[in-house]
Order: sequence, then C-alpha cells, then structure tokens
Amino acid sequence: MYLRRLVLQDYRSWPALDMELGPGVTVLVGRNGHGKTNVVEAIGYAAHLGSHRVSHDAPLVRAGQPHARISATAVNEGRELTAHLLIKPKGANRASLNRTTVSSPREILGVVRTVLFAPEDLALVRGEPGVRRAWLDDVIAMRTPRLAGVKADYDKVLKQRTALLKTAQAALRKGYRDADGASALATLDVWDGQLAQLGAQVIAARVEALGLLHSHVVEAYHTLAPESRPAHLEYQCSVELPEGAGSLADTSLVEAAMLTQLGQLRSKEIDRGMTLVGPHRDDIALVLGDQPAKGFASHGETWSFALALRLGVYSLLSAEGTSPILILDDVFAELDARRRRALVSIAKGAEQVLITAAVPEDLPENLTEDVPLTTHTVTAVDDAGGRYSVLDAEATP
Repeated sequence: MYLRRLVLQDYRSWPALDMELGPGVTVLVGRNGHGKTNVVEAIGYAAHLGSHRVSHDAPLVRAGQPHARISATAVNEGRELTAHLLIKPKGANRASLNRTTVSSPREILGVVRTVLFAPEDLALVRGEPGVRRAWLDDVIAMRTPRLAGVKADYDKVLKQRTALLKTAQAALRKGYRDADGASALATLDVWDGQLAQLGAQVIAARVEALGLLHSHVVEAYHTLAPESRPAHLEYQCSVELPEGAGSLADTSLVEAAMLTQLGQLRSKEIDRGMTLVGPHRDDIALVLGDQPAKGFASHGETWSFALALRLGVYSLLSAEGTSPILILDDVFAELDARRRRALVSIAKGAEQVLITAAVPEDLPENLTEDVPLTTHTVTAVDDAGGRYSVLDAEATP
C-alpha cells in the first residue's frame, strides 16, 4: 500500500496542503514547530481515526476555523480509494469514501493503513497500562475493523455502569430491602451481562493479536538491539479463569469468569464507585530477560523496545497481505549509528516510508541506497493572520 495524494484544509498549522506522493521514501525536513509532524499525524488520523499526540480533536482544527478536512488517496494492489474526513472541534465528525457519505467514520477504517513511530511512543514502555492497551487495540482495529465497534460498545457500557455505581451508591447499598435498591441492582445486573459479553470479546481479540505479534516484536527487537537481553510480551488479564478452565482466547470462558468476579467484587465496586474487572484494567507486560522493561531498561533498550512494538505490527500486517505505510516521525536523531542502520534495513522492505527530520544530517547514509527518495522542505510563515506551514516554499494560500 502507498499514499498517492494527501489534501489538508485547516488542519493544525496547514491552511492548505495538496501533496502528491509515491512508493519509496519521502522525507519531510523542517525545523521543530514548523509543521512536518502535523502532516504525518493527519495521515495517521485517516488510518486510525485518532491522533498519536492528543486524545481529542479540538487541537487538530486550525485556530478560528469551524472544522478541518483530510483527504487521503491510497493505492492497494492497484485499487485506488480516497477517504475524506471532516473533523469538528465539537460534535460528531463526518466521513465519506470516494464520493459516498458513510454513516460512521469507522467505515473508512482500512482504506489507509499505517504504522507510525514517534518519540511519544517511549510511553509504550515507560507509561501507564492504558497506552499499551491502546496500542494493541489499534492493531486489532486494523486487522478486524468490526472489533473496533465492539471495543467502542464496551467503553460505552463501562461508562454507563460506572456512572450507576457512582450516582446510585446509596440505593445500591440498601440492596433488595428497598424498592430503589432493588431497581438499581436490577439495572446493575443488566450492565454486568453486557459488560461481560463485550469484555470477553475484547480480551479474546487482544490475546489472539498479541500471540500473533509476539514473534514479530521479538525478531524486530533482536535486529535493533542484538546485544541486549531477549524480549518477551505477556498479556496480564484482570479476569482470572478457574484453574484448568482453558484459555483467555475462549470468549465463553472469559464471559463466565468475568460475571463471577463482578459478583464477587460487587460490594467493593459499590463502595469505590468504579468497575474493578474487565479489559480496561488489563496490561501488556514487556520483559527483557527476566526483568520488566519499565524501570529496568536502559535508554537505548527503551527506544529499541518501543520501536520493536511498532515494527512488529508492520511485520505482522505485511505477512497477512497488505504492507502498511511506515511512518517514522523524528526518530533517527535519537538513535545511535548502528540502530539507525538496523532501522533502515527494516524500513526498506516497506512499499512506502514517510520520514520527518529536523535536519538532513539526522538521516542515515544507507537510507538512499537502492530506494527512490523524495525530499520536501517544510517551513513556517508568519503574517498578520498568524503562523502557518508551507511545503517547498509554495505560494501563500
């Protein structure tokens, strides 16, 4: 897969951008703060319906504008599709595929497939469990877009159930002795059933995806850091199956176990006003040798492990049929010469690679060997209307 054209309107620092692309390596060079990361962020948004830098959409819309637009035309095995997104700072976003409006932006998932690595990805190793869960959920959504809807439904049920635990705490404590308590408990039972049913699907999908990813991540880490301790990944689930019951990949077993634990922890959940069991409480353990990477990995090992997690996704998706677009955002400046060369050796296998760098000197020498290379310069312009980004000193919009 490769991106043939990217059009932006009022996206962050870009009032307008119309960029033609092709297979091979495309490099965006520009000083920090000039807008090069905004370009690859927009491509990532078209692929994942979310930014790798912020958790909500308001910052993506250029100041003073009602909305932003992204149009990305992707070519996959000769078939060309264009995904259009209208991003609003408030309210629901809209999307269309070619010229046909779709009922939900989720319907364009898969048109553009990317694997993006950025400095923020160090949080995959050093950060909280939610960062690692989001990484794995993105992989699942790329492989099976339907499951993105399951995860979204789970999040809605979780929000409703947690709200009930908080707002009806007094009634829930009264139990079946009181009419209000009986009604609140009956509602909680309904939420329990839905939470377990959806949660089991999320957990099973994660376990399956991590099992498929494991060897790819381990191999990528060894390529980047062959002198380091071996890497290992393990899914840590808050739902405990009975001894000898089977695997977390069995949704019926997970659902039953989750319902049992929700019942066992009900009093504690009512007291604390929160849901204590489910995939929102899970984590992915990242291990080097016999120690957790978090807190024990060196700076170089942390960078290598974070890169390996992304490269493992790229390798898995490529093995399953469609090589995604590989995006490396301001990565090479943080790597030593050997890791730079190792990363380039992996990246060259991609049909299209997009790279951002502050200066050309950050790019490794072997990047240009036997691969088509296009370089663009991103600069920032200041005028009475504020600062905006331009590509290759193009005319003022």
